[in-house]
Amino acid sequence: MILETIVMVVYTAALLLILLYALAQLNLLFNYLRNRKKSDRCAKFDLTNPEETPYVTIQLPVYNELYVMERLLDNIAEINYPKDKLEIQVLDDSTDESFETTATQIKKLQRTGLDIIHVTRNDRKGFKAGALKEGLETAKGEYIAIFDADFLPQKNWLLNTIPYFKDRNIGVVQTRWGHINRDYSLLTRVQAFALDAHFTLEQVGRNSEGHFINFNGTAGVWRKQCIIDAGNWEGDTLTEDLDLSYRAQLKNWKFKYLEEVETPAELPVVISAARSQQFRWNKGGAENFRKMLGRVWRNKDISFKTKIHGTLHLLNSTMFLSILIVAILSIPMLYIKNEYAHLKYYFIIMSFFVVSTLIFFICYWFTFKKINGGGFMSFLEYIGMFFIFFSIAMGFSVHNSIAVLEGHLGKKSEFIRTPKFNVSTLKDSWKGNKYLKNKISPNILIEGILMLYFGFGMYSAFIVGDQGGDFGLFPFHLMLFIGFGFVFFKSLISKA
Repeated sequence: MILETIVMVVYTAALLLILLYALAQLNLLFNYLRNRKKSDRCAKFDLTNPEETPYVTIQLPVYNELYVMERLLDNIAEINYPKDKLEIQVLDDSTDESFETTATQIKKLQRTGLDIIHVTRNDRKGFKAGALKEGLETAKGEYIAIFDADFLPQKNWLLNTIPYFKDRNIGVVQTRWGHINRDYSLLTRVQAFALDAHFTLEQVGRNSEGHFINFNGTAGVWRKQCIIDAGNWEGDTLTEDLDLSYRAQLKNWKFKYLEEVETPAELPVVISAARSQQFRWNKGGAENFRKMLGRVWRNKDISFKTKIHGTLHLLNSTMFLSILIVAILSIPMLYIKNEYAHLKYYFIIMSFFVVSTLIFFICYWFTFKKINGGGFMSFLEYIGMFFIFFSIAMGFSVHNSIAVLEGHLGKKSEFIRTPKFNVSTLKDSWKGNKYLKNKISPNILIEGILMLYFGFGMYSAFIVGDQGGDFGLFPFHLMLFIGFGFVFFKSLISKA
């Protein structure tokens, strides 16, 4: 019974952590709904007045972006802002032929009168954070707008964001990501579903109540003074954006999140690219938990509620580890339940934890409705999308849990960029992309084994106990089987 007890304790602890996170999401939903009734009365610069129009530097940190550089530079050149108050820095760490083509395009744009410069380094020290820091040393702007290579800000983007800096306490203005290839495939729809929840429910829910949010690495503007005051960019984590965001807010800088300003971007269309991005985000989140948790709790200027939300925010990626633990132990728990009759009341109590899924279902419906509209047919579409999303998210749990464990244990790794494709319609193909690695990740074998393991879990529902089976966990195991199967087979096809 000792082994069974250990399984039950670990299983219960993981469920409790998931429930705590779900309750925090529910609180963010209440914040989000309350915020919709508020009117924005922020003071704003009058950009029609040259004396109120500040100097802005746009930074474009890039590294081997052969397929999207022309699109990026053409788009940025169309930004509507006084040319005598605008500088563009292309922070180029490229080592392939994209370097020369970028240099040629920059020279063409310079001849149009655009103040655009090609900033290069001898090495990639600090990776993206190092490039941003070096560019900051010579940046002319009071405000620093940052875009990754796959983002396509609209012409009036600066006119919609810069005015909010009239409030001298605002250090960052962050905008919502859009998705130019949302409907390219099931994989892109799932990614868009998850990101929409973050950029509506979570960002608004936290920001509206003064809780810590994060600059999302792109599609936002920093006050230069804020970056310097917070200690500048540091490359000791894989998510330098989250790191600097927390250091700035610990210095009492305010962040302004603009849900209504959408910045279109391209989602990864190949699962290997999505895995690379997920690994960096989740490991970086765990690294920042190690780095920032103590600072958050020692800060006397932060409310207790903000500290709780900040802790769960930093623990966000660790939810994958909790989900993986619950998933793997759910099958032994199924057998324990049907072997030990005296544990009946324990399992009755455990059934309460299904409320976590119900909370997520409710919260994500509001974010889905915000982007896609309401109505009965939309709700039916949402039910299917929620099932698919949770299945595939759980299928990524092994890959992401490894990233989380490496982050918590302090294992360092390089900043691996996410390959870009310049793919937005079904007519566009990702095949032949030179940045895709033609090798199989060893994690895929584990995912294939877990697919079979949860297939066994579904079979077990028919044979356990003496009452004709136990199907309480069957839907959960079905989702896990589908999720791990999707990730496993997709990864094999795309040479992840």
